[in-house]
Amino acid sequence: MGFALSLILFGLVRLSCADVAEEPEPPQRRFNTAEMADAVMGTVHSPAGIQQLIPRELQDSVLGEPCAEEEQPEEARDTGETHSQNQSQNFTEAAKTYKVTCDLRNTSAVQRFAVQVLNASQDLMELLNANGSECSLVLFYTPWCQFSASLAPHFNALPRVFPSMHFLALDASQHSSLSTRFGTVAVPNILLFQGAKPMARFNQTERTLETLTSFIANQTGFEASPDQAVEEDDREGPLPAAPVRSIDWLFVFSVLFISGFTLYAILCTDSIRWLIPGQDHEHQE
Repeated sequence: MGFALSLILFGLVRLSCADVAEEPEPPQRRFNTAEMADAVMGTVHSPAGIQQLIPRELQDSVLGEPCAEEEQPEEARDTGETHSQNQSQNFTEAAKTYKVTCDLRNTSAVQRFAVQVLNASQDLMELLNANGSECSLVLFYTPWCQFSASLAPHFNALPRVFPSMHFLALDASQHSSLSTRFGTVAVPNILLFQGAKPMARFNQTERTLETLTSFIANQTGFEASPDQAVEEDDREGPLPAAPVRSIDWLFVFSVLFISGFTLYAILCTDSIRWLIPGQDHEHQE
């Protein structure tokens, strides 16, 4: 009887222990600080284990939903692109540098803007300020050249367009030393001076007021004066618009020299034959 009672008590104890016993918990995963920060900020997809560390009622407010890129309206995108282009254009214009830095000419005492034509006795270097930074545009021309005459009306109008510069013209046949010094082998030839130093040469084949204006603006940065309108009187300046008929004494002297030498060679033909070696000479007895 006592043995049976002991078996019953032992069975009851086993049943109670089986109800109370729980399954062993799986090993808990450890996460470093960076993974937890990524899970909270929503920068990466959080593992299910990390989300379990955050209370369920706070997950929606803390984690939130993945952010989606908002599509901007087409007008806003166009406005942004235009603004970027304007900024790049302004930066390009600000970064643009000109080849010649010119000081503005003092025009307070100038009554009429015109080209100054040098005569045979004037020296170009005396008119150019060697110690200054004012710019001058110098034209090498000849009165009898048809191309110089075609350029004259356009060059005469330049002082009206750029009153802050000096404009000079000289006859290349009367100033041959200056033509050699600055490499002027053909006329018309235009040089841009800063003080007394040549800085640029006009090399375009089309010589008009527009091309000359563009050349000056690209080299110096000067803009055409908007309040100075070019009139017909400005084009009829000191430079002649028609070739001047005159005697070219240098050409006349060259023709006379060649003609005289040819005549002398013809008259002395028999004498020259005696000087050529290997010729059979006839002797009179």
